[in-house]
This record gives sequence, structure tokens and C-alpha cells, in this order.
Amino acid sequence: MLPETLGGLAAAAGLLGLCVGSFLNVVIHRLPKMMEQEWQAQCAELRGEQGATAAEPLSLAKPRSRCPTCGHQITAIENIPLVSYLLILKGKCSGCHARISPRYPIIEALTGLVSAYVAWHFGPTLQAAGALILVWSLIALAAIDLDTQLLPDSITLPLLWLGLTLNLWGAYADLPSAVVGAMLGYLALWSVFWLFKLVTGKEGMGYGDFKLLAALGAWLGWQMLPAIILLSSVVGAIVGITLIVATRHGRNVPIPFGPYLAAAGGIALFWGNSITHSYLGLIG
Repeated sequence: MLPETLGGLAAAAGLLGLCVGSFLNVVIHRLPKMMEQEWQAQCAELRGEQGATAAEPLSLAKPRSRCPTCGHQITAIENIPLVSYLLILKGKCSGCHARISPRYPIIEALTGLVSAYVAWHFGPTLQAAGALILVWSLIALAAIDLDTQLLPDSITLPLLWLGLTLNLWGAYADLPSAVVGAMLGYLALWSVFWLFKLVTGKEGMGYGDFKLLAALGAWLGWQMLPAIILLSSVVGAIVGITLIVATRHGRNVPIPFGPYLAAAGGIALFWGNSITHSYLGLIG
């Protein structure tokens, strides 16, 4: 494909990514709250409290986004990705002038840049369409895990099945490798979890981490699992030690592992084969 055409495709994917990033901010903020409402409703049902409902049921579409400080509803002109935050609102609510978290434009910009690179890397292929869904999901999962230490099944499980489905046509790996990848991905961290618990009596990670690595194995095949585990562990160790030393982060305060798995999965998606070949060349 001509570089000009590929550049246009990347630009279009980047613009789409900016819009998707704005939606991901909604998912990151609301999905944990929706899960909490569902748990509360289930607990109320078990207690026999019929008709107990949340004061304001949440969904990804309703109610309209609003300022958490003053309740000002976000208008369309205030919801343009990046532009509204930087040029129109200048980082503050138009109603009460409370500062808006910079994470919102960061998520939008990150999603746009990664989406553009996906289009540039894969071109107009089935791989590009699937990779966009994968990286969007990983961004949402990483941010939710940072906020709540949760990796929602409503994202990880469909991601696993979608990876297996795409690999029916060998989009990223052959189907046997994808199936084995899903199995080994889950069992690898499941084994670490139980070994750590038997030795220390504590839980070192959550079940969501097992499911996320299983999903990455389903997408990229079992061959990529060593690289993903190594990358995520090294980055996690560096960040964890830095937090403990530089910010006096308590050693007993849990650090979510999902963001490192997500980052390692994204790296493996783009450069996993090169990393694996380089590693095998060094050891053999």
C-alpha cells in the first residue's frame, strides 16, 4: 500500500480513536459503579428486600455526563475530544470552575495515538479491526484496575472469546495455539496465585488477572505468553520499587497488576515476534 494511503488510514483511525477514547472515559468511570449497583441489588435480593433499587440506576448511556462537583450537565460543545478540555474549558468545569482531571484528555490522546499506530502497523486488514478492539479494551481495563483493582468480566471474557473467534482465520495465531494460549494464560497466573497463598497465606493477585492473561493468550497464542509475563513482571517490579522508594508507598498496599499485563499485551501485539526472536537469539 502507498505510504500516502496508509497515512490517511492512520489519520482516520486516530480521529476515530479520539472519539472512542472519550467513550472509554465513560466506561472507566461508570462500569465499576454499575457493577457495585448490581452487587448491591443482588445482596438486597438475598436479604429478601424486594423492590430495593438504586436511587439513580446507571448505564453507559444514561444519565448524561455531568460535573461531579456541581452537577452541571456536559454539553456537546464541551465534549469534543481534546479540543474541549484544552481550548474551550481549559481544564475547568464551565459551571463551577472545578478542575477537571487531566486523565480524561490523556485517555483520549493515548487512544487516538495507539489507534493510528494500529492502522499504520496492520493496514486495512481484519488484523487492524481486531487490534483496535483489543487495544481499546486494554486501555479501559488498565485504567479501571488502577482506580478500583477490578478487571471486569464484562470486558475480559468477551475479549477472550473474540480472540479465539478471530483466530479461526489465523488473524494473529493459529487456532490450536490460541486455545492453548487461553488455557496456559489462565493456569499460569492461577498457579502463581495458589503457590503464593500457600507460602504466605495472602492473595497476591485477583482472578481478573488470570482472565486477562487468558484473553491475551487467546489473541496472540501461547508462544507470546513468556514475553508477556516477563515484560509485565519487569515493568511491575520497577514501578513497585519506585513507588516504595520515592513515594513511601506501603509495602502492604496492593499494586494492581492489570495495567502491566495490558501494556505487555500491547507490546506483544506489535513487536512480540521480534522480541521473542531476539530473546531466543541471545540464549541460544
